Amino acid sequence: MSENGPRLLVEAEQAKVFSHRGGNVTLPCKFYRDPTAFGSGIHKIRIKWTKLTSDYLREVDVFVSMGYHKKTYGGYQGRVFLKGGSDNDASLVITDLTLEDYGRYKCEVIEGLEDDTAVVALELQGVVFPYFPRLGRYNLNFHEARQACLDQDAVIASFDQLYDAWRGGLDWCNAGWLSDGSVQYPITKPREPCGGQNTVPGVRNYGFWDKDKSRYDVFCFTSNFNGRFYYLIHPTKLTYDEAVQACLNDGAQIAKVGQIFAAWNLLGYDRCDAGWLADGSVRYPISRPRRRCSPTEAAVRFVGFPDKKHKLYGVYCFRAYN
Repeated sequence: MSENGPRLLVEAEQAKVFSHRGGNVTLPCKFYRDPTAFGSGIHKIRIKWTKLTSDYLREVDVFVSMGYHKKTYGGYQGRVFLKGGSDNDASLVITDLTLEDYGRYKCEVIEGLEDDTAVVALELQGVVFPYFPRLGRYNLNFHEARQACLDQDAVIASFDQLYDAWRGGLDWCNAGWLSDGSVQYPITKPREPCGGQNTVPGVRNYGFWDKDKSRYDVFCFTSNFNGRFYYLIHPTKLTYDEAVQACLNDGAQIAKVGQIFAAWNLLGYDRCDAGWLADGSVRYPISRPRRRCSPTEAAVRFVGFPDKKHKLYGVYCFRAYN
């Protein structure tokens, strides 16, 4: 520390840390103080962790520590604590990570009139997928879009997550909501209906729209699950209601769209049988492209939203581990 420099310095050794849903992670943060500036340390050191929202204007309280006094907020209760590896360690441990934990966190250390901050990004391994309901395309306002993702064992994706998915090859010509309230879509193969053939690949931005009145699709994000996703071997094809019951009879539940994408993307699940999912759609996951299943690309193939009472298919089930 220089003579005229800050008397308290806060640093994060890594700008980004990586984990997955259900995992544990340490957000690194250390502070360095000039002992001559604080004397014998009559000021108590206060450590505060907050989460930055997507618009960076609002912060969500996560954890505060001052001496023996500690307070945890909201959904973080019972899941966060200071690592405390040394006297100057303000690192935060988060256990049993959820999809909502993804994002940027601020570590703030305060001593007397001095304070400093550092920011750490928590990235989750996972998969982004486009989603629209049985009603058809462009039917969701922002609030409905966010709920649609939650219903499919996912959360609405952030721009960073969509951008990473685009870099990984995601190409989708329909615009969808993102968590910051913007509407965008990823194009890797420019073509006429998708912004023009002579445009460059990229994430196309429609901008910000009215969250109540504007209607689009949505991009959802999901990560590892604690359970078993499988195609139910059954002697006959099933209507939707029969499919729901067949999974229940097998000690499971009919699988959600987020679960088929997670199994396909993170576990390499491959099955050429079309099956019902909880939202009434019929899909099948192909990780090894072949002639009759998905000849040109690895993908979760979408059959549609068939008539629930009269169309017969197999079913994908999900059994959660306790």
